[in-house]
Amino acid sequence: MSRPVRIGVQLQPQHAPDYGLIRDAVLRAEDAGVDIVFNWDHFFPLTGDPAGAHFECWTMLGAWAEQTERVELGALVTGGGYRNPDLLADMARTVDNISGGRLILGIGAGWFERDYDEYGYEFGTPGSRLNLLKDSMSRLTSRLAKLNPPPVREIPILIGGGGERKTLRLVAEYADIWHSFADVSTLAHKNKVLAEHAAAAGTDESRIERSVQWQGRDEAKALHDAGVTLFTVGVSGPTYDLTEVRRAIEWRDEVNPEVLEGLA
Repeated sequence: MSRPVRIGVQLQPQHAPDYGLIRDAVLRAEDAGVDIVFNWDHFFPLTGDPAGAHFECWTMLGAWAEQTERVELGALVTGGGYRNPDLLADMARTVDNISGGRLILGIGAGWFERDYDEYGYEFGTPGSRLNLLKDSMSRLTSRLAKLNPPPVREIPILIGGGGERKTLRLVAEYADIWHSFADVSTLAHKNKVLAEHAAAAGTDESRIERSVQWQGRDEAKALHDAGVTLFTVGVSGPTYDLTEVRRAIEWRDEVNPEVLEGLA
């Protein structure tokens, strides 16, 4: 399946003591031409001052849905253990309707122990968190099919992670987008593993878009040759400098085939 390159920006909701700084960054990112605006689902900063300013993910996505007009939006990624999966489905459906059908539902098993400890969730083990994610995906997708009114579109599901035995099996079964942190050689290996899981699940792995963090122009070509079409630039507060985002957009526009007016 041939896809155009897309550029996302992850506006990390940390170190911005005034929410207006984030609102302005969303506006600037959409105006710059990004395809997707992501945040993340943590409760504390991941870098810099651990006691720094931070905002919550899903309430912010509702505000972004109202603020923006064109970009898709979502979390990169939602912590799978932080919310009842039926409630999460309802939240996603609501944000999708507010945005007119532009939500991407990103989800993962979770990993940041402080989030769990300070908010009263059981941290468990990587295996137990992945088992919880597996159970959650079944409930989440079932609830999405029951909601009235339904989502505006069939909400794309993005699953983040690279575990070969459990995570990639969930990607094969549920995901429209797979986000990983792999380099080119690792990605080639995991693509083969994903294809095996998809064959076992009776799904077409070619329908799953490959997504990675932007690593610069030099790495982007090799990753694109390996099948990646979604690249996301991470940007932190308080300044939300979009310089590297613009470089990524320039590269995207060089790589994507030119659309000829008047031709289907």
